[in-house]
Amino acid sequence: MRAAWYDRQGPAREVLRVGELPDPSPGEGEVRVRVSVSGIHVGDLGKRQGWWGSTMPFPRVVPHGDGAGTIDAVGPGVDPARIGERVWVYLAQSYRPFGTAAEYTVVPSRHAVVLPDSVPDEQAAGLGIPGITAHRAVFSDGSVTGKRVVVTGALGAVGRAAVAVARRGGATVIGTVRSPDQVEAAVAAGAHSAVAAEGGDMAARILELTGGDLVDRVAELAFDANMATNLEILRYGGVIATYATGSSEPRIPYWPLGFKNITVRFLSNDDFPEPANESAAADLTAALAAGDLHYPIAARLPLEEIAQAHELAEHSSSQGRVVLDINPR
Repeated sequence: MRAAWYDRQGPAREVLRVGELPDPSPGEGEVRVRVSVSGIHVGDLGKRQGWWGSTMPFPRVVPHGDGAGTIDAVGPGVDPARIGERVWVYLAQSYRPFGTAAEYTVVPSRHAVVLPDSVPDEQAAGLGIPGITAHRAVFSDGSVTGKRVVVTGALGAVGRAAVAVARRGGATVIGTVRSPDQVEAAVAAGAHSAVAAEGGDMAARILELTGGDLVDRVAELAFDANMATNLEILRYGGVIATYATGSSEPRIPYWPLGFKNITVRFLSNDDFPEPANESAAADLTAALAAGDLHYPIAARLPLEEIAQAHELAEHSSSQGRVVLDINPR
Protein backbone atom coordinates (compact mmCIF):
# COMPACT_ATOMS: atom_id res chain seq x y z
CA MET A 1 0.00 0.00 0.00
CA ARG A 2 1.00 3.63 -0.44
CA ALA A 3 1.71 5.26 2.89
CA ALA A 4 3.54 8.12 4.55
CA TRP A 5 5.76 7.60 7.57
CA TYR A 6 8.59 8.97 9.67
CA ASP A 7 11.41 7.09 11.39
CA ARG A 8 12.54 10.03 13.51
CA GLN A 9 11.01 13.23 14.81
CA GLY A 10 11.61 16.58 13.19
CA PRO A 11 10.42 19.11 10.60
CA ALA A 12 7.93 17.76 8.07
CA ARG A 13 10.12 18.01 4.98
CA GLU A 14 13.08 16.43 6.76
CA VAL A 15 11.39 13.36 8.22
CA LEU A 16 8.23 12.48 6.30
CA ARG A 17 8.56 9.87 3.58
CA VAL A 18 6.03 8.42 1.11
CA GLY A 19 6.36 4.97 -0.38
CA GLU A 20 5.18 1.36 -0.24
CA LEU A 21 4.46 -0.59 2.94
CA PRO A 22 2.85 -4.02 3.38
CA ASP A 23 -0.95 -4.05 3.55
CA PRO A 24 -2.06 -4.48 7.18
CA SER A 25 -4.39 -7.27 8.29
CA PRO A 26 -7.00 -6.87 11.04
CA GLY A 27 -6.52 -8.88 14.21
CA GLU A 28 -8.99 -10.02 16.85
CA GLY A 29 -11.77 -7.44 17.24
CA GLU A 30 -10.33 -5.18 14.54
CA VAL A 31 -11.42 -3.87 11.16
CA ARG A 32 -9.39 -2.71 8.20
CA VAL A 33 -10.47 0.54 6.60
CA ARG A 34 -9.64 1.61 3.07
CA VAL A 35 -8.93 5.26 3.83
CA SER A 36 -10.49 7.87 1.57
CA VAL A 37 -9.52 11.01 3.51
CA SER A 38 -7.01 11.43 6.33
CA GLY A 39 -7.34 14.29 8.80
CA ILE A 40 -4.50 16.26 10.37
CA HIS A 41 -4.65 17.66 13.89
CA VAL A 42 -2.19 19.56 16.06
CA GLY A 43 -1.65 16.35 18.03
CA ASP A 44 -0.32 14.67 14.89
CA LEU A 45 2.02 17.58 14.31
CA GLY A 46 3.20 17.44 17.91
CA LYS A 47 4.01 13.73 17.79
CA ARG A 48 6.01 14.22 14.62
CA GLN A 49 7.83 17.30 15.94
CA GLY A 50 8.47 15.98 19.44
CA TRP A 51 6.46 18.70 21.16
CA TRP A 52 5.46 18.44 24.83
CA GLY A 53 8.34 16.08 25.52
CA SER A 54 6.94 13.35 23.28
CA THR A 55 9.28 10.68 21.96
CA MET A 56 9.11 8.03 19.24
CA PRO A 57 6.91 5.25 20.67
CA PHE A 58 7.69 2.98 17.72
CA PRO A 59 10.65 2.76 15.31
CA ARG A 60 8.36 3.81 12.44
CA VAL A 61 5.14 5.82 12.63
CA VAL A 62 2.46 6.23 9.98
CA PRO A 63 0.87 9.45 11.25
CA HIS A 64 -2.67 10.74 11.84
CA GLY A 65 -5.23 9.47 14.27
CA ASP A 66 -8.34 10.44 12.32
CA GLY A 67 -9.76 9.48 8.96
CA ALA A 68 -12.75 8.30 6.95
CA GLY A 69 -13.20 5.44 4.52
CA THR A 70 -14.81 2.06 4.01
CA ILE A 71 -14.33 -1.18 5.94
CA ASP A 72 -12.94 -3.76 3.53
CA ALA A 73 -11.88 -6.55 5.92
CA VAL A 74 -12.62 -7.67 9.48
CA GLY A 75 -10.74 -9.73 12.01
CA PRO A 76 -11.94 -12.62 14.17
CA GLY A 77 -14.82 -11.68 16.42
CA VAL A 78 -16.15 -8.91 14.16
CA ASP A 79 -19.40 -9.34 12.23
CA PRO A 80 -18.51 -9.77 8.52
CA ALA A 81 -21.58 -7.68 7.75
CA ARG A 82 -19.47 -4.65 8.63
CA ILE A 83 -17.55 -5.06 5.36
CA GLY A 84 -18.64 -2.27 3.05
CA GLU A 85 -19.66 0.11 5.83
CA ARG A 86 -18.69 3.73 5.35
CA VAL A 87 -17.04 4.88 8.58
CA TRP A 88 -14.96 7.49 10.32
CA VAL A 89 -12.17 6.32 12.59
CA TYR A 90 -10.52 7.70 15.69
CA LEU A 91 -7.44 6.85 17.78
CA ALA A 92 -5.93 5.06 14.78
CA GLN A 93 -2.46 6.13 15.88
CA SER A 94 -2.99 6.12 19.64
CA TYR A 95 -0.66 3.54 21.20
CA ARG A 96 -0.45 2.10 17.69
CA PRO A 97 2.22 2.66 15.03
CA PHE A 98 0.08 2.95 11.90
CA GLY A 99 -2.41 5.77 11.48
CA THR A 100 -4.54 6.96 8.57
CA ALA A 101 -1.88 8.52 6.31
CA ALA A 102 -2.00 5.35 4.24
CA GLU A 103 -4.27 3.50 1.84
CA TYR A 104 -5.33 1.19 4.68
CA THR A 105 -5.48 1.44 8.44
CA VAL A 106 -6.50 -1.08 11.09
CA VAL A 107 -8.42 -0.06 14.21
CA PRO A 108 -10.51 -1.72 16.93
CA SER A 109 -14.01 -2.23 15.57
CA ARG A 110 -15.51 0.19 18.11
CA HIS A 111 -13.24 2.95 16.78
CA ALA A 112 -14.81 2.71 13.32
CA VAL A 113 -18.06 4.66 13.49
CA VAL A 114 -20.76 4.29 10.85
CA LEU A 115 -20.95 7.47 8.78
CA PRO A 116 -24.33 8.66 7.44
CA ASP A 117 -24.53 9.00 3.68
CA SER A 118 -25.26 12.72 4.00
CA VAL A 119 -21.89 13.50 5.63
CA PRO A 120 -18.92 14.07 3.29
CA ASP A 121 -15.75 12.14 4.08
CA GLU A 122 -13.70 15.30 4.60
CA GLN A 123 -16.04 16.48 7.36
CA ALA A 124 -15.65 13.27 9.35
CA ALA A 125 -11.98 12.65 8.56
CA GLY A 126 -10.71 15.15 11.12
CA LEU A 127 -13.36 14.62 13.74
CA GLY A 128 -11.87 12.21 16.25
CA ILE A 129 -9.14 14.03 18.14
CA PRO A 130 -10.74 17.49 18.29
CA GLY A 131 -14.35 16.32 18.45
CA ILE A 132 -13.95 13.79 21.23
CA THR A 133 -11.76 16.23 23.17
CA ALA A 134 -14.49 18.85 22.81
CA HIS A 135 -17.20 16.46 23.94
CA ARG A 136 -15.18 15.48 27.00
CA ALA A 137 -14.52 19.14 27.84
CA VAL A 138 -18.24 19.88 27.76
CA PHE A 139 -19.71 16.73 29.32
CA SER A 140 -17.06 15.23 31.61
CA ASP A 141 -18.84 16.75 34.61
CA GLY A 142 -22.36 15.80 33.58
CA SER A 143 -25.25 17.29 31.68
CA VAL A 144 -25.14 20.91 30.52
CA THR A 145 -28.89 21.32 30.07
CA GLY A 146 -29.82 24.77 31.30
CA LYS A 147 -26.20 25.68 32.04
CA ARG A 148 -23.96 28.45 30.73
CA VAL A 149 -20.85 27.22 28.91
CA VAL A 150 -17.99 29.35 27.61
CA VAL A 151 -16.00 27.87 24.73
CA THR A 152 -12.67 29.59 24.16
CA GLY A 153 -11.23 29.47 20.66
CA ALA A 154 -14.71 28.83 19.30
CA LEU A 155 -13.53 28.70 15.67
CA GLY A 156 -10.76 26.17 16.26
CA ALA A 157 -11.07 22.45 15.58
CA VAL A 158 -11.96 21.63 19.18
CA GLY A 159 -13.91 24.84 19.67
CA ARG A 160 -16.34 24.27 16.80
CA ALA A 161 -17.17 20.81 18.09
CA ALA A 162 -17.54 22.07 21.67
CA VAL A 163 -19.94 24.80 20.55
CA ALA A 164 -22.02 22.28 18.59
CA VAL A 165 -22.32 19.59 21.26
CA ALA A 166 -22.85 22.07 24.10
CA ARG A 167 -25.69 23.79 22.26
CA ARG A 168 -27.22 20.45 21.26
CA GLY A 169 -26.93 19.45 24.91
CA GLY A 170 -29.13 22.33 26.02
CA ALA A 171 -26.51 24.84 27.16
CA THR A 172 -26.36 28.56 26.55
CA VAL A 173 -23.06 28.85 24.71
CA ILE A 174 -20.74 31.86 24.66
CA GLY A 175 -17.78 31.61 22.32
CA THR A 176 -14.55 33.57 22.44
CA VAL A 177 -12.53 34.46 19.34
CA ARG A 178 -9.43 36.49 18.60
CA SER A 179 -10.81 39.46 16.69
CA PRO A 180 -14.14 41.29 16.26
CA ASP A 181 -14.44 40.18 12.64
CA GLN A 182 -14.71 36.55 13.85
CA VAL A 183 -17.69 37.10 16.15
CA GLU A 184 -20.27 36.61 13.43
CA ALA A 185 -18.59 33.36 12.33
CA ALA A 186 -18.70 32.01 15.88
CA VAL A 187 -22.42 32.71 16.11
CA ALA A 188 -22.92 31.09 12.71
CA ALA A 189 -21.09 28.04 14.07
CA GLY A 190 -23.68 27.72 16.82
CA ALA A 191 -22.70 29.97 19.71
CA HIS A 192 -25.57 32.00 21.15
CA SER A 193 -23.15 34.93 21.43
CA ALA A 194 -19.44 35.60 21.18
CA VAL A 195 -16.79 38.04 22.32
CA ALA A 196 -13.40 38.92 20.85
CA ALA A 197 -10.21 38.96 22.90
CA GLU A 198 -9.08 42.15 21.17
CA GLY A 199 -11.84 44.09 22.88
CA GLY A 200 -10.21 43.87 26.33
CA ASP A 201 -11.73 42.94 29.71
CA MET A 202 -13.16 39.63 28.56
CA ALA A 203 -14.71 38.86 31.94
CA ALA A 204 -16.80 42.03 31.99
CA ARG A 205 -18.05 41.52 28.46
CA ILE A 206 -18.91 37.85 29.04
CA LEU A 207 -20.85 38.73 32.18
CA GLU A 208 -22.61 41.50 30.28
CA LEU A 209 -23.82 38.85 27.83
CA THR A 210 -25.11 36.68 30.69
CA GLY A 211 -26.84 39.56 32.41
CA GLY A 212 -24.37 39.27 35.26
CA ASP A 213 -24.98 35.56 35.87
CA LEU A 214 -21.84 33.52 36.43
CA VAL A 215 -21.05 30.64 34.07
CA ASP A 216 -20.96 26.95 34.89
CA ARG A 217 -18.20 25.58 32.68
CA VAL A 218 -15.36 26.71 30.45
CA ALA A 219 -13.98 24.55 27.64
CA GLU A 220 -10.51 26.03 27.73
CA LEU A 221 -7.96 26.35 24.94
CA ALA A 222 -5.54 28.64 26.78
CA PHE A 223 -5.37 27.57 30.42
CA ASP A 224 -2.55 29.92 31.36
CA ALA A 225 -3.71 33.05 29.55
CA ASN A 226 -7.35 32.90 30.60
CA MET A 227 -7.06 32.00 34.28
CA ALA A 228 -7.87 35.48 35.60
CA THR A 229 -10.92 35.74 33.35
CA ASN A 230 -12.16 32.31 34.36
CA LEU A 231 -11.86 33.13 38.04
CA GLU A 232 -14.14 36.12 37.50
CA ILE A 233 -16.78 34.46 35.34
CA LEU A 234 -17.12 31.02 36.96
CA ARG A 235 -19.69 30.30 39.63
CA TYR A 236 -18.81 28.57 42.88
CA GLY A 237 -18.34 24.89 42.02
CA GLY A 238 -17.73 25.68 38.34
CA VAL A 239 -15.44 23.75 36.01
CA ILE A 240 -12.47 24.60 33.82
CA ALA A 241 -11.96 21.72 31.39
CA THR A 242 -8.69 22.44 29.63
CA TYR A 243 -6.97 20.70 26.78
CA ALA A 244 -4.20 23.20 25.92
CA THR A 245 -2.00 25.92 27.37
CA GLY A 246 0.62 28.36 26.17
CA SER A 247 3.04 27.88 29.05
CA SER A 248 3.71 24.24 29.91
CA GLU A 249 4.25 25.21 33.57
CA PRO A 250 1.67 27.95 34.26
CA ARG A 251 1.26 29.63 37.62
CA ILE A 252 -1.92 28.37 39.30
CA PRO A 253 -3.75 30.65 41.79
CA TYR A 254 -4.44 27.88 44.27
CA TRP A 255 -6.44 29.73 46.91
CA PRO A 256 -8.74 31.70 44.57
CA LEU A 257 -9.58 28.45 42.81
CA GLY A 258 -10.00 26.63 46.09
CA PHE A 259 -12.18 29.28 47.71
CA LYS A 260 -14.60 29.00 44.78
CA ASN A 261 -14.41 25.19 44.79
CA ILE A 262 -13.57 25.26 41.09
CA THR A 263 -12.72 21.96 39.42
CA VAL A 264 -9.82 22.07 36.98
CA ARG A 265 -10.02 19.11 34.64
CA PHE A 266 -6.99 18.39 32.47
CA LEU A 267 -7.73 16.53 29.25
CA SER A 268 -5.63 14.42 26.90
CA ASN A 269 -7.42 12.65 24.07
CA ASP A 270 -5.47 9.38 24.04
CA ASP A 271 -6.73 8.22 27.42
CA PHE A 272 -10.42 9.04 27.82
CA PRO A 273 -12.59 6.21 29.14
CA GLU A 274 -14.03 4.07 26.34
CA PRO A 275 -17.66 4.78 27.33
CA ALA A 276 -16.88 8.52 27.01
CA ASN A 277 -15.33 7.95 23.58
CA GLU A 278 -18.35 6.01 22.39
CA SER A 279 -20.82 8.57 23.72
CA ALA A 280 -18.85 11.33 22.04
CA ALA A 281 -18.68 9.44 18.74
CA ALA A 282 -22.45 9.02 18.69
CA ASP A 283 -23.15 12.67 19.54
CA LEU A 284 -20.59 14.01 17.08
CA THR A 285 -21.93 11.87 14.25
CA ALA A 286 -25.42 13.15 14.97
CA ALA A 287 -24.17 16.76 15.00
CA LEU A 288 -22.51 16.29 11.60
CA ALA A 289 -25.59 14.65 10.13
CA ALA A 290 -27.83 17.45 11.41
CA GLY A 291 -25.54 20.16 10.03
CA ASP A 292 -24.89 21.56 13.51
CA LEU A 293 -21.17 20.87 13.15
CA HIS A 294 -19.30 21.82 10.02
CA TYR A 295 -15.60 22.35 9.42
CA PRO A 296 -14.29 24.72 6.76
CA ILE A 297 -11.70 22.88 4.68
CA ALA A 298 -8.63 25.05 4.22
CA ALA A 299 -6.79 22.64 1.93
CA ARG A 300 -7.02 19.16 0.39
CA LEU A 301 -3.78 17.63 -0.81
CA PRO A 302 -2.76 14.20 -2.09
CA LEU A 303 -0.80 11.82 0.11
CA GLU A 304 2.41 12.61 -1.78
CA GLU A 305 2.19 16.20 -0.52
CA ILE A 306 1.89 15.31 3.17
CA ALA A 307 4.86 17.50 4.12
CA GLN A 308 3.18 20.57 2.66
CA ALA A 309 -0.08 19.54 4.32
CA HIS A 310 1.62 19.42 7.72
CA GLU A 311 3.14 22.83 7.16
CA LEU A 312 -0.23 24.27 6.21
CA ALA A 313 -1.89 22.65 9.23
CA GLU A 314 0.58 24.38 11.53
CA HIS A 315 -0.83 27.76 10.48
CA SER A 316 -4.43 27.29 9.39
CA SER A 317 -6.43 26.01 12.37
CA SER A 318 -8.80 28.99 12.49
CA GLN A 319 -9.19 29.07 8.69
CA GLY A 320 -10.17 25.42 8.43
CA ARG A 321 -8.95 21.85 8.41
CA VAL A 322 -6.22 20.42 6.21
CA VAL A 323 -6.90 16.92 4.89
CA LEU A 324 -5.22 14.38 2.64
CA ASP A 325 -7.01 12.62 -0.19
CA ILE A 326 -5.83 9.02 -0.01
CA ASN A 327 -8.31 6.95 -2.05
CA PRO A 328 -10.67 9.58 -3.51
CA ARG A 329 -14.17 8.33 -4.15
